[in-house]
Amino acid sequence: MAESESKLSTFLNTNKLDAKRLLAASHKLETLQIEDRKLKLAKRQQKKSAAAGKESGEKPTGKPRSGRPVTPRSLTAALSGTAVSGPTKQRILRAVNYLLEQKKKDKVDLRQLF
Repeated sequence: MAESESKLSTFLNTNKLDAKRLLAASHKLETLQIEDRKLKLAKRQQKKSAAAGKESGEKPTGKPRSGRPVTPRSLTAALSGTAVSGPTKQRILRAVNYLLEQKKKDKVDLRQLF
């Protein structure tokens, strides 16, 4: 393995995954959907009613998407082997697993990429 290549870049090369497809998959996975917006609204309204002193029995369940896909800049940083934040690593991992699922391959974990 050359010094300029990271574990992520060698993994993408061996599994024949394209960086452009990775960016597109991340955008598709992380974009806010209607359900996510409803969850955020319910949490906001819950917080507002709790601050006003009103109690409502229903609490919103689930976790919305982040709404922040992998950027080309962060992907090039990850491919070159420089430091990348934890949430960015998770977004890259989700996109890679989505592409591997399309190719009918097994999912990977974070340690195999970083």
